[in-house]
Amino acid sequence: MPGKEQILLVDDSEDTLEILSRNLSANGYRVYTAQSVTEAVKLLESKPMDLVITDLKMPKVSGLDLVRHVRENLPDTEVMMITGYATVEGAVEAMKTGAEEYLTKPFTDEELLSAVRRSLDKLNLRRAQKDTTVPVKKVQGLVGESTAMQKVFEDIGKAAEIPATVLITGESGTGKEMVARAIHYQSARATAPFVPVNCGGIPETLLESELFGHVKGSFTGAVESRAGFFQTADGGTIFLDEISETSLAMQVKLLRVLQDKKVCMVGSNRPRKVDVRILAATNKDLAGLVKQQAFREDLYFRLNVLSIEVPPLRERGDDILHLLRHFSDKFSREYGREPPRFSEPTLRALRGYPWPGNVRELENLVQRVIVMADGQEISPPDLPTPMRFSAQRTSAELKSLAEVEAEHIRLVLARVEGNKTRAAEILGIDRKTLRDKLKRFSIDNR
Repeated sequence: MPGKEQILLVDDSEDTLEILSRNLSANGYRVYTAQSVTEAVKLLESKPMDLVITDLKMPKVSGLDLVRHVRENLPDTEVMMITGYATVEGAVEAMKTGAEEYLTKPFTDEELLSAVRRSLDKLNLRRAQKDTTVPVKKVQGLVGESTAMQKVFEDIGKAAEIPATVLITGESGTGKEMVARAIHYQSARATAPFVPVNCGGIPETLLESELFGHVKGSFTGAVESRAGFFQTADGGTIFLDEISETSLAMQVKLLRVLQDKKVCMVGSNRPRKVDVRILAATNKDLAGLVKQQAFREDLYFRLNVLSIEVPPLRERGDDILHLLRHFSDKFSREYGREPPRFSEPTLRALRGYPWPGNVRELENLVQRVIVMADGQEISPPDLPTPMRFSAQRTSAELKSLAEVEAEHIRLVLARVEGNKTRAAEILGIDRKTLRDKLKRFSIDNR
C-alpha cells in the first residue's frame, strides 16, 4: 500500500485532473493538481513532490519542458508522462528528457497505478542508495522501518517491562536471538548476564549437564563440579533457541524449572534456587507439534505467555534496502574499504529476491560482495546466480499465476540446492504437495 506519497497532476483538462485525482486519492496518495506548467512550477517551489504526472501537449509550455525542469532542479522527484498523441518519437523524447514512465491515453486504472508504483519504487531505490543522513530505526542491532518491524519493536518494549516468559517465532535467519537480546537489555535485568543456548546444537546426552550443571563424579569424564547455563544466567536471562529440538524428557525438566525456579545438577539430589528469566525461540510450529504429541502442551503454554513473531525479510519491503546500507557500512568499516554503490538493477534484483535465508543471508551477501567485487559499483553479475535470475525479471512482465508459482518454486529449489524438504518448508507446503507441483509444472528436480 502507498505511504501517502505526494503526487502532482498537470493537465490542461479539468475533467482529466478530476478523474486521475479521484483514482489516485482512493488508493492512498496525497494528490495536488495544476492546469499549466507555469502553475505546476510555482507549486513545486513551495511543496516537495514525490512524483509529477504531466500531460505532453499543453498550451504555451509543453510537458517536456516541465520534465526537463524537474530533472534539472528536483533530483528527489520522479516524473511521468501521459499523452493522447502517442508516437514513437514522442516516447523516445520523453524518456531522453527524463520521464520514467510514458502512458498513452486512454489507459486503465490498473495501468496508471502500476506505472505510478514503478516510478515511486525507482525513487525509493534511489533514496535508499543515496540518503545516508536519514536515521533508520535501530533497536539493539535490529534495523527496520516497515510496519511489521515497528510491531516487533513495540512488542519488545512491552515484553521488557514485565518478567514473563516470551516465545519468539520466525523463520531461520530472521533475527530471533537479536529480539531476545533487545528484550533483555531493555529490561530491569540489563546489567545481569544474557546467556544464549542453542538447544539443537548440543547433543541430547549432554544437554541436561550443560543446562543444569553437574557434580564431580556424576558421569564418566566429570572430573570436577561445573555450573550449568541456568546458574550462569542467575539474575539475568537465558535464551533457549530451537526449543522445539529438545526431547520430551528434557521438556519435563524445563517445565519443572519454570514452575519451581529451581535446578538440580546432574548427580545431585539437592535443588538450587535460580532467578532466571526464560526466553525461548523456534522456527517451527509449536502448536502443531503439540497436536502431534511431539512437544508438551503444558510447557508450550508456560513458554507462550507472551509471543513475538519476527517477520521474514521478503515481507519487510524497503527494510531490505535499509539493511543493505547498514551491513555495507558495517563491513566497509571492518575491512577498511569505501562503501560500494549498488546499481539500480541490482537493488531491484535484491528487492525481488525471496530471501529464504532472511537477514542472515543478506548479511552474508553484503560481506561477500565487499570482499570479492572488483569495482566500486555492484551490478547484477556480482550477485549469486539465483539473485541474477531475479534481476532478469521486470515489473512490466505480465504472467499467469501458474507461471509465477512455477518460477518461484524453481528459484527456491535453486537456492536450497534441490533440497525438497527445505524447499517445502520455505514454500509453506508439505513434501507431497511440492512433488505434485513439480510434476504439474514439469520441473525436473531429481
